[in-house]
Amino acid sequence: MNIHPTAIIHPKARLDSSVKVGPYSIIGEEVEIAKDVEIQSHVVVEGLTRIGEGCIIFPHCAIGLPPQDFKYKGEPTRLIIGQKNTFREYITLHRGTPKGRFETVIGDHNYFMAYCHVAHDCIIGSHVIMANVATLGGHITIGDHAVLGGLVAIHQFVRVGAYALIGGGAIVVQDVPPYVIASGNRSKLFGLNRIGLQRNGFSKDQTEALKMAYKILFRSNLSLKEAVKETRRQYGSMAEVETFVSFVEHSKRGICR
Repeated sequence: MNIHPTAIIHPKARLDSSVKVGPYSIIGEEVEIAKDVEIQSHVVVEGLTRIGEGCIIFPHCAIGLPPQDFKYKGEPTRLIIGQKNTFREYITLHRGTPKGRFETVIGDHNYFMAYCHVAHDCIIGSHVIMANVATLGGHITIGDHAVLGGLVAIHQFVRVGAYALIGGGAIVVQDVPPYVIASGNRSKLFGLNRIGLQRNGFSKDQTEALKMAYKILFRSNLSLKEAVKETRRQYGSMAEVETFVSFVEHSKRGICR
């Protein structure tokens, strides 16, 4: 291991021999770090935290600290981080709570820019981008390939669907469906994330079907129940449309409109 002499590593922490730890960083007793992880200077990692292969953690991050929840009483909750994630400066990632899943989970190949915060019991997919100071309350779910702009704040228990784009400075208090653009305070929908879908290899047929599904669900005079039924009747054979419709149908907080 390449451990700077000023770093403090608990003797019971489990670090792969390829791990790098920079000056003045602190690694706690119950931490497990996989191969090829780079932890730069002044980073704190503690609690039941698992960090997957190839992650890089920039200076002054606080990883696996207790949740900011008054009901939390020191229970053995977890933070699980997947592979090849990048965490830029001053990021905070908190463990789960007994009232949630007992764990906060982050997938693979995500990019978190400076000052992001991921609160307790969040579930973040893979290939997600969170720009500077994007902030998640507790119990939030973020789908794969979602993009959160700078200074976005998302309320507890909100879901953000896969391939969604949330514009900078947005305040999000209701669910954001997959494949769409949302922005504003409070956030509203502004159509399909067509550029994002194109960049991620969606075909013209897929994009057009999703566009029509969006119109039926959010631009027609039908009730939501009727719109869901009509969307399924016309385009339900396409898996992406079914994902879209199912997300809307199962919302508990309501959907940004």
